[in-house]
Amino acid sequence: MVISISSSQFNGSPHKILQGSLSLCLIAVILFTNSVSANLDSSHAAADLGEVNVNDGFSELVEAVKPTVVNISVTGSVKTSKQDPFGENMPFDDFFRRFFERVPEMMPEQNQIPNVRKTMAVGSGFIVDPDGLVVTNHHVIADADSIEVVLHNGTRIPATVKGADERTDLALLKIEGDTPFPYVKFGDSDSAKVGDWVVAIGNPFGFGGTTTSGIISARGRDIQQGSLLDFIQIDASINRGNSGGPLFNIRGEVIGVNSAIHSPTGFNVGIGFAIPSSMAQEIINQLKSTGVVERGFLGVFVQSLNEDLAESFGLEGTEGALVAQVNPDSPAEMAGIRVGDIIVKFDGKPVDSPRSLARVVSLTSENSKVIVTLWRDKAEVNVFADIGNLQASSDEEAIPVASVSMDMIDPFGMSVRTITEQDKQDYNLEEDAEGVIIINVQPDSIAAQNGLRPGHVIQRVGNKEVLTVQDIRNQVEKLIKDDQGSILMLVERSEGASFITLPLS
Repeated sequence: MVISISSSQFNGSPHKILQGSLSLCLIAVILFTNSVSANLDSSHAAADLGEVNVNDGFSELVEAVKPTVVNISVTGSVKTSKQDPFGENMPFDDFFRRFFERVPEMMPEQNQIPNVRKTMAVGSGFIVDPDGLVVTNHHVIADADSIEVVLHNGTRIPATVKGADERTDLALLKIEGDTPFPYVKFGDSDSAKVGDWVVAIGNPFGFGGTTTSGIISARGRDIQQGSLLDFIQIDASINRGNSGGPLFNIRGEVIGVNSAIHSPTGFNVGIGFAIPSSMAQEIINQLKSTGVVERGFLGVFVQSLNEDLAESFGLEGTEGALVAQVNPDSPAEMAGIRVGDIIVKFDGKPVDSPRSLARVVSLTSENSKVIVTLWRDKAEVNVFADIGNLQASSDEEAIPVASVSMDMIDPFGMSVRTITEQDKQDYNLEEDAEGVIIINVQPDSIAAQNGLRPGHVIQRVGNKEVLTVQDIRNQVEKLIKDDQGSILMLVERSEGASFITLPLS
């Protein structure tokens, strides 16, 4: 994983379904859009209610905040093909393909220009400023030709995009009015606990303003939309149309932006996800100021630690981010960060995983000088890093140039050799690739069980760089002689370098 932002980011369009299997069900994490309406009949911030007595219901809370919730109506156009008349990379794939078939006015017209289809999408949003700033999801307004915000009283106001950030699926819109708009405030999502009451407001399926309640089911959920976001999981009913709508605590503060559901059917089953306000507020502030999000850049590939890796580095516990690769000429290299270092703190903040490092780096301003605390040689070391800008940085382009005699490395069950010019071509290695490449792995061997495959390059064994097969043999024999129970290896794969441990017993 590249830590160049809060190395998190959406991979591809957030419109796509995320699929997996659970028993015999096809499971999809679906980003949902539909509509919501709001009634703006006063110009004030939603009142600080104190903590609502849930035994009395949520009517007071809803009455105060509902005027700040709006409907987002979007029209746009999508490229189509004969094979996929609903558009390339159509949101929600098969599920929404069936959905659009049930909405005739959204079907391609006979006289329409070939390969182009007009679309309509609807979602939710909420006003965060009396001047008419509206927060919603990026995927609600993506590819929009025109956007309208519909207030609670039905008033329709054209909206412009102030800024949008696909990586966190957030967008900021601007509407104009003769009087100040009522608005809602962000709360502290970091203080929200599992079991706390929450209220979601939106317009699922176009039924009109709908309020649902529930509790926070879990914190720090990763729904494979990238490493920046640790979603809040809730059981309040949310469906298509709640996208971009607010998630309130019982004080009437927004602690999340409703963004996704996890469902075998595409409809609510009690597992929803919201972007925490702690992240959303940082992004919205940048979009408000400049219209774009600037992300800090450190320039390292890092991986998680397991118990075996932590033990190999003499570290108690598995918190931290293990550096598997350092980008050339990056802030990390200039700060003296090395492969094999474990980043345990960044700017004084504990780093418990690569994702937490990604988030804190992402939110660090360019040219900031920060202290990075490393675990190196069984002791903590501090280095100073001048953070760069992700947009201004660019990873070196991989040049597709990356076999003669092979040696079997026992006891791992793999055949290896020093990289040749032919290997660089056969396995698309870089021209300056060095190390020992794996050519064959025996089925059910230790190497196979630990995910090693032909084409992987062994760069280090223990703490020693290896360039030849004999280097590996020497290191293995030394560690066996020292009665080591496992051996640490740095292995370069197509997705990047990572450390693994192989048992020696």
